[in-house]
Amino acid sequence: MVLPMTYQKPLAVLIASLTLIPVAFACDYPERPGVANGSTASRDEMIASQRSVNAYMTAMNDYLACIEAEEKDAVDALDDPDETTLSARESVFNKKYNAAVDEMHTVKDEFNAQVRVYKDRNE
Repeated sequence: MVLPMTYQKPLAVLIASLTLIPVAFACDYPERPGVANGSTASRDEMIASQRSVNAYMTAMNDYLACIEAEEKDAVDALDDPDETTLSARESVFNKKYNAAVDEMHTVKDEFNAQVRVYKDRNE
């Protein structure tokens, strides 16, 4: 069936938006912030770096909550899963979760080290 030209564009937009809906609800891993170099950064650059690190930490906490909810929903949707399946899912989830937490600690430690360098330079 051939649709009149006036219907083709709205229909294409509708189809595209329906295929992107699942992507919109996926958990997005936050981009790692750049950390200012304490040996060269100005006070304003260090403050901006602190704000970006804090925003990253908030986004990572949102990500962790999202993947927890996503995993719970996925497990709830399974039809009578066996222990092996549940154990395997839990193992993969824990690795994913722990890797994100480790990354948060790395960013925090990197920022704190640069703050110490900045403070030492300015004392």
